[in-house]
Amino acid sequence: MPVNPAKILVVDDAVFMRRMIGDILKKEGYEICGEAENGREAIEKYQQIKPDLVTMDIVMPKIDDIDGIGAVKEIMKIDPKGRVLMVSAMGQHALVVEAIQAGAKDFVTKPFQPSRVIEAVRRVLEG
Repeated sequence: MPVNPAKILVVDDAVFMRRMIGDILKKEGYEICGEAENGREAIEKYQQIKPDLVTMDIVMPKIDDIDGIGAVKEIMKIDPKGRVLMVSAMGQHALVVEAIQAGAKDFVTKPFQPSRVIEAVRRVLEG
């Protein structure tokens, strides 16, 4: 268990996915400091909470023309040291590449193994 748990903002348009990711991270001792269901909300919460890491769904409905990748770009403008871990479905390789180019640090693919999520979170936090 981390002694000083990292604060993580979980972003996904599906409640069950936010809950699943949150449960995996809480079991490892991380603190879920907030949730957002779209890119616009993710940007607002990022500014309010200043989390240590964001898990960001790649494909979400666009709100104010902001989707997952757009949210990564905005977060990087706000905080160039921001740490974003993309969550993508199988077959979204081109979007993952675009997200990494936008500033995301790593990605996990749904359906995911809890161990893979934890491994990616640790890598991004340590990187």
